[in-house]
Amino acid sequence: MQSPESRPSSGLLPTLGFLTTISIVVGAVIGSGIFKKPSIMAEQLGSPELMLGVWVLAGVLTLFGALTNAEVAGMISTTGGQYIYFQKMYGNFIAYLYGWAVFAVIQTGSIASITYIFSDYSQHFWHLFRFAPEVEKSFILYIPYIGNILPLENFGVKLLTIGVIWGLTIINYLGVRFGGLLQNIFTILKVAVILTLVFLSFTLGSGSASHFFMDSASPSDKGTLALIVAALSGAFWAYDGWNNITYIAGEVRNPQRNIPRALLVGTLIIIGIYLLINLAYLYILPIDAIAASELVARDTALKLDGIGAFGAAFITAAVMISTFGTSNGTIMASARVYFAMAREKMFFKSIGTVQHQFKTPGNALLLQAIWTTVLVMSGTFDTLTDMLIFVSWIFYALGAIGVFVLRKKMPDVERPYKVWGYPFIPAIFIAFAIMFVILTLYGDITAYRNGETEIINSLFGLLLVGIGIPLYLYFTYKEQKRKG
Repeated sequence: MQSPESRPSSGLLPTLGFLTTISIVVGAVIGSGIFKKPSIMAEQLGSPELMLGVWVLAGVLTLFGALTNAEVAGMISTTGGQYIYFQKMYGNFIAYLYGWAVFAVIQTGSIASITYIFSDYSQHFWHLFRFAPEVEKSFILYIPYIGNILPLENFGVKLLTIGVIWGLTIINYLGVRFGGLLQNIFTILKVAVILTLVFLSFTLGSGSASHFFMDSASPSDKGTLALIVAALSGAFWAYDGWNNITYIAGEVRNPQRNIPRALLVGTLIIIGIYLLINLAYLYILPIDAIAASELVARDTALKLDGIGAFGAAFITAAVMISTFGTSNGTIMASARVYFAMAREKMFFKSIGTVQHQFKTPGNALLLQAIWTTVLVMSGTFDTLTDMLIFVSWIFYALGAIGVFVLRKKMPDVERPYKVWGYPFIPAIFIAFAIMFVILTLYGDITAYRNGETEIINSLFGLLLVGIGIPLYLYFTYKEQKRKG
C-alpha cells in the first residue's frame, strides 16, 4: 500500500489558500436549502422549538462528521478526497462504488438541484416557458418498483438550469484559480445578504418573540420521531456539501493543516448563519405562516417596514447569488473525484487527463456536465435532493467507520489532526447515520404506497449506484488484462 506521501503527483497545481478553502466549505454548503427547506420543515414539525432543535441537531451531527472526516483529510492530502480515503480504508470496490455514487447521484444531483433553484427563483424577474399540464404528463418514464419520471415537467426552468451548469463548467475548465476567485466572491455575497436580512428583521421588522413558542394550529398526527426524521432530511440537505473541499486537496496549499482547519471553522460558521436566519424567520412570521410560504425569505422581507417590493426582489436576487455560487463550488470540487478514479485506472482513461493549457481536469468537468444535464431532465428539486441525501449518508457512515479502520491499518502514519472525542464522536455519528438511512428508506416506501409521492427517491438513488457495478467489473477486468 502506498503511503499518502508516495502517491504520484496529479499534475494539478496547489493554488488555493486557507481563506479560499474556508470559502469553498461555506460556499458549497450554503445554497438553496436555507431558503427552500424551512417552510417544508415548519409544515412537518408544527413547532418552532422543534424546528430550531432540528437545525441544531443537524448542525451538530454535521460537525461531528466534519471533525471525523478532518482526521483522514489531514492524513491523505490528495486530489480525489473521499474516493482516495475509501480506497485506503476498504480497497478498490467500495472506493469505486463511492466514486460512482458521487458521479451518478451525490454531486451531480447536488449540482442539478442547486442550479434548479437558481432558475426557479429567476422567474421573479422573467418568465420561463412551461408546457401545459397535459403536455407535461404526456411523456412519462416508468421505472418498475421505483416510480415515474416526467422529463417535460417545468421545461423552461430545466433548460435554464442546464445552460447555467454548462456556463459554470466552462469557467472551471479555464482554470482553478479563476473558479476559486469566483467562489470567494459569491460566498462573501451570499453570507452578506443573509446577515443583512437577519439584521433588518430584528431592527425594521414588526415581529414578536412570542413566535418562538407558538405551535401550529394544525399539528400533524404523525409520531414525533417520524416528523423529526423527515425534517432532518431537509436540514441535512441544507448542510450537505461540507466535505467537498477534500475532493480538491491536491490543489490546496499546505492541505494537511488547511483542510482540517477549514472543515472546523467553515462548519461552525454555517451552523451560526443557519440559526440566525431561522431565528429571523420565526421572529417575523409565526410557524404556520412559514409553513404556508413559497419563499420564506422573501415573505420575511415583505414584512419589513419601508422595504416592500424592493425587499422581495432583493431576497430573490440573494437566493440566485447563493445558489449560483454553491453550484460553482460543487462543479469545481466534484469533477476531481472522477479524475482521481481515472488516474487509479478505475474509470475511463480520458477522464484522468489534465487539460494541457489550463491545468484542470477538463474531460472530467465535461462528463460531469453531460450527466448532470440528464439528471436535471429526470426529476424535480425534491426528488433530486431526497435521493442524494439518502445515498450520501450511507457513505458518510462508511467514512466515519473508516477512521477506526485506518487507526488499525495505518497506525504509524502522521496525523496532523486527530478527531476530538475519539472514539465517542465518530461512534455517535455512525449510529445516527445508520438509523437515519433505515428510517428514511422505510418512510420513502411508506409514502409511495400511500400515494403521497410519484417515486421512491431512496430506491431511485440506489438503482443509479447499482448501475455502476458492471462498469467496475469491466474496469477491473481491463486492468488485470493490461497487467497480464
